[in-house]
Amino acid sequence: MSPSDDIEDSSAPLIEHLAELRNRLIKSVVALVIGMIICFTVATPIFNFLTDPLCSVLASRGQDCDLIFISPQEGFFVAIKVSLLGGFILAFPFIANQMWRFVAPGLYKSEKGAFLPFLVASPFMFFLGASFAFYVVTPLAYDFFLGFQQFGSGGEALPGDPQTAAPLSVVFQGSAQEYLNLTIKFIVAFGLCFQLPVLLTLMGKAGLVSAEGLGNVRKYAVVGILLLAALVTPPDVITQIILFVVVYGLYEISIFLVRRVEAKREAKLRAEGLWFDEDEDEEGAADEARSDRPDAARDPYGEEAFDDDPLLEAFDRDADGDTDAKDTDGKDEDKPK
Repeated sequence: MSPSDDIEDSSAPLIEHLAELRNRLIKSVVALVIGMIICFTVATPIFNFLTDPLCSVLASRGQDCDLIFISPQEGFFVAIKVSLLGGFILAFPFIANQMWRFVAPGLYKSEKGAFLPFLVASPFMFFLGASFAFYVVTPLAYDFFLGFQQFGSGGEALPGDPQTAAPLSVVFQGSAQEYLNLTIKFIVAFGLCFQLPVLLTLMGKAGLVSAEGLGNVRKYAVVGILLLAALVTPPDVITQIILFVVVYGLYEISIFLVRRVEAKREAKLRAEGLWFDEDEDEEGAADEARSDRPDAARDPYGEEAFDDDPLLEAFDRDADGDTDAKDTDGKDEDKPK
């Protein structure tokens, strides 16, 4: 290992490392609180932005986008949840920087170069998954859910004589907190699922998984993805199918990326003369085993060349005859006289 790859000189004891971790965590929490305070001041515009998928579906059905509070404190908790989500998004670059500055001193320079791209790709993939959930999945899900509404002739139940009254109307009057919980669940679930290529590629680079191994467990991955889709999404077939298709596609992309990582590692080892093919190793072991046979040194042509030699067959018959005679004599001597 070259001197440039040495770990940075650090003789800090465990207490100092724990103290540094505490300071990093405190700074991260402070950044999160500051982000929450900033988002709390604009919680209403953020919530209005998050309700856009629902309002679009309702507008297409000719309905007003009206959400209600079913408890006095619900509006406050909605603002807190919106602030928490927005504050985490604002503070994430700073939090990731604090994590990197804590971990980086314990890594080799080559490991830093390998780990840093994944640190950048992870938030990008999360935002990609969150955007996919917000702009594609949630409109389809809400369109499916709102399809179970029941309308009377005028859009609502009319009082009067039961014989002449319009049919009962069952229309959507959603809770703002329930809508926000469901939307955040979609966003977080798809954001985490989009981390699959980053995680598997990083594990492949570390040698923990291989493209061949991931391909061999593909059928088990299908079952696991189906269970994941059933757990993290509402009881809606459409969103479950969408999540399954997306995550399985990401799994196949992960296999391709791991295969590329393995090809680059093999090319690098071949260039350094440190790569040995398994076929060559097996042939070398077979040659070594054949060279250990005592007949190989005396018979360079192999024993099969002399299988049809009549002289050797006659010699074998004579040898067998002598052995049988000796055995017979030995048996006669053992008989009591």
